[in-house]
Amino acid sequence: MISVLDRFFDPLAFLIVVGGTAVGAFFSATWPDIRRAFSALALLWRARPVEDAEAADNAVRQIRRISEYKGIVCADRVKTPVEFVHRAACRLADAEGSGVFATWAREELQDRTARHDAAIGVWRQAADIAPAMGMIGTVIGLTGMFAQMDDAATMGPGMAVAMLTTLYGLIVAGCVAGPVAARLERLSRAERDWQMRVLERLEALARAEEDALREWQSRRVRHTA
Repeated sequence: MISVLDRFFDPLAFLIVVGGTAVGAFFSATWPDIRRAFSALALLWRARPVEDAEAADNAVRQIRRISEYKGIVCADRVKTPVEFVHRAACRLADAEGSGVFATWAREELQDRTARHDAAIGVWRQAADIAPAMGMIGTVIGLTGMFAQMDDAATMGPGMAVAMLTTLYGLIVAGCVAGPVAARLERLSRAERDWQMRVLERLEALARAEEDALREWQSRRVRHTA
């Protein structure tokens, strides 16, 4: 079994494809994007968008209940394991109005989308680069093989590099980088959807409180008049 696997591993071919793909992705992205791209790998197993969405919905309901009795300024008193909802609740409690909160919410989602897209883009870029590096390795291997045409016994290493680099490029693109990018994109979309719902509901609570306050002030003016 080990001898069979040895036939499918060549250090030079591996270095050309994996090393070349890494270098290409590095130069096509910023260092923060690369750091986020590798940090996001943990989310492939840890991310639970459905559970997070349910916890966020429960937290928003608690915020609505406490707002009905004590006002929006007490929204940050709600305890929730979802860090995004806690941050949004604190911002809602401190905001000077629904318009200010809406501006923060819009900017927060835009920044989040930009960060996620950049990290996913690193893996997309790797998936695009890997087959090209495989073709480069194939050319290198064929060149080395043709250089040894006068001695058939020495043509093996060049042929191995030529074939295995193509194989490695397809594996990296189709079995690693491409699927990682696709899954991160799905997780990002699911997270963005429930975060958007949370922000819309919190903004609606802020507007409702402002409307109630204006109505109370209007009644007070009519009463005093």
